[in-house]
Amino acid sequence: MVLLIVAVGALYASPNLYGEDPAVQISGLRGIETNAATLDVVKSHLDGKEISYASIVMEGGQILARFRDTEQQLRARDLLDDNMGDEYSVALNLTPATPKWLASIGGTPMKLGLDLSGGVSFLMEVNMKEAINKAQESLVDDFRSDLRSEKIRYRSVKKVDDAVKIQFRNAEDLVSAETYLDKQNPDLLFVSDEGNLTLSAKMTEQKLKETREYALQQNITIIRNRVNELGVAEPLVQRQGQKHIVIELPGVQDTAKAKEILNATATIEFRLVDTDGDLGAALNGRVPGSSQLLKERNGKPVLLKKRVMLTGDHIVDAGSSFDEYSRPQVNITLDSAGGSKMSNGTKNSIGKPMATVFIEYKPTDRVDAEGNTIFEKIEEVISVATIQARLGKTFRITGAGSQSEAHNLALLLRAGALIAPIQIVEERTVGPTLGAENVQLGFHAILMGFGLVFLFMLVYYRAFGVVANLALGANLVLIIGVMSMIPGATLTLPGMAGIVLTVGMAVDANVLIFERIREEMRAGKSIQQSIHQGYDAAFSTIIDANITTLIAALILFAVGTGPIKGFAVTLSIGIITSMFTAVIGTRTVVNAVWGGKRLDKLSI
Repeated sequence: MVLLIVAVGALYASPNLYGEDPAVQISGLRGIETNAATLDVVKSHLDGKEISYASIVMEGGQILARFRDTEQQLRARDLLDDNMGDEYSVALNLTPATPKWLASIGGTPMKLGLDLSGGVSFLMEVNMKEAINKAQESLVDDFRSDLRSEKIRYRSVKKVDDAVKIQFRNAEDLVSAETYLDKQNPDLLFVSDEGNLTLSAKMTEQKLKETREYALQQNITIIRNRVNELGVAEPLVQRQGQKHIVIELPGVQDTAKAKEILNATATIEFRLVDTDGDLGAALNGRVPGSSQLLKERNGKPVLLKKRVMLTGDHIVDAGSSFDEYSRPQVNITLDSAGGSKMSNGTKNSIGKPMATVFIEYKPTDRVDAEGNTIFEKIEEVISVATIQARLGKTFRITGAGSQSEAHNLALLLRAGALIAPIQIVEERTVGPTLGAENVQLGFHAILMGFGLVFLFMLVYYRAFGVVANLALGANLVLIIGVMSMIPGATLTLPGMAGIVLTVGMAVDANVLIFERIREEMRAGKSIQQSIHQGYDAAFSTIIDANITTLIAALILFAVGTGPIKGFAVTLSIGIITSMFTAVIGTRTVVNAVWGGKRLDKLSI
């Protein structure tokens, strides 16, 4: 059993010996597929400029070109970036050089943190003004819906400055609306003007504070989902202050690609297509007041209702699949509030087309009076599908084009829509060279600690010291193997400190055992009895000491962030593996070498 466990640990630790290859990753944007033809184009570009590469393969719907050095990698990235066009993303990458047979059984190297592998760190600022504007615009739709449901007539509902104003036809409707809306919205401040027959609604200070807090927390959740969906290893996304978010992306070489991921300040809206409006007249500038003219990705104009049936905020899950005719579709699951809105919005619209609108906010060079960056709003219709039945919490979107496009749409919907635009206000890059230096220094610290402990045990405990040193080596192998097998585990610089600490703690158990064996021998017991009593008597002490340390490590992991978690992970794994190697592993070797023999003396 001991040999099997150590062998498995060594097998899954071995991918760390192969290192990583510099690579360039080519993937399609917004539904564009990469296929064999794209692969041939990439090869022809590289061969034409005599850029040597180790391999070019299709992996997971993307093209991955591996190179033997970073010089060829950078040349290839620049060449492909200039020639592949805007339809493809060309990003730098570091790809494990693990052999295929080892990767096929799940063998992967440890993931390294930002301080070891290099990467990028961003400080992003949430545009709170836009968050409040969106909340106020949402009130406009809510008021319209509420007044219709209560059959209270009104002339108009619109946002004016920092308030929502409702114009009525008579004083009776004004009083009825104020009574009803004030009861439904206790966190709003209503002011009526009977002379002008208007009712104004403003957010209270408490409501404004809650809106800002919600925007920040929701953006943190959505950014974390986006980064996780796109496969960045163990990112750090956390709040800083009232409107800032810190994001660390370990192992990311391509800063531009990272910015593209994080700056995708996009939202999704579902709206009905205005089938009654005159599209030709709209193209000539005569757009109905309740409608809006937008374009699909191919440039085809679509006339949509301005009223938003549902936003992407209510989507809790989305996935791509095929319908009964083998056409790609996107399956969507909403929260309870979203299901209710979608049900009410579609009950009278069966047979009508519904559009999915992709809205992106791009930062400009202009700023407002408060110093905030002004964002440009870009809207595009990405899907138009006919409503076949009244929709609820779950429904599907068809007409997405290709399966790749359906997958990308599901990814965007699942990752979520940012509540408010964000911008990068600070950028910090940790270069691969600095990360490699940290790895080297940490590795030297581990070797030095291991070497000194190894020497001490060998001199002080002689033959039994050799056994302890074998267990210590097996412990290091198991720590690396377990770290490599756990998907979310990441080795950081503090994590290396945890490994160094574990080296000392691992032999601590053997010191207790060996000293107890010496005591039993001095008490006049036989060597076999002394070995047996030494292991049995010391076991409870070892368990108690390690469990208390493990509890402390788990608390550090639960309440700590960043570097503290990295330290707690390696310490916890090291405690568990050291108990196995120091107690079970050494006893196995001792029994095999000295067990069942008549001995006059023991080299301990």
